[in-house]
Amino acid sequence: MSLEGKRIVLGSDHAGYLLKEALKERLVREGATIEDCGADHLDPSDDYPCFVIPAAQQVRTLREMGQEAFGIVLGGSGQGEAIAANKVAGIRAAVWYGGVLEIVRLAREHNDAWILSLGARFLTEAEAWEAVRLFLTTPFSGDERHRRRLAQIARWERGGGSEAVCERGTEENRS
Repeated sequence: MSLEGKRIVLGSDHAGYLLKEALKERLVREGATIEDCGADHLDPSDDYPCFVIPAAQQVRTLREMGQEAFGIVLGGSGQGEAIAANKVAGIRAAVWYGGVLEIVRLAREHNDAWILSLGARFLTEAEAWEAVRLFLTTPFSGDERHRRRLAQIARWERGGGSEAVCERGTEENRS
């Protein structure tokens, strides 16, 4: 599957800056449209929320406008970056810092994650590229059970309590 025309929003602190720049170059070569929320230079004293939260907000805004946008955010471990991105209402960010790539595929296929958070201190450029490409080319399955679970999360985000979130269905609906 081609990356031609895909809209990708990037954000990274100093720990992920060099890897972000390398991935950006590859994404552009593959035909993706890039919006870079920074950092725009290597500054060891910068803070990831200053770049990751705007990136997540932009992904949400583009999605609300009906565009199929994705985000790639990077930091040392990817953990804090995913936490920050997930504070933006409606965003689903998944972390990957190496190991089994199946996690990246499932983040898209089952969880319809829109943002991939990478742990730059644990990945080579080749590993990161493989994960990014898999993330961007894996569609959401749309299976009922996954849509139901995402709807439960969305109800919680809108202020629904556990009663509203976890409506009980028949046994066959709880797969």
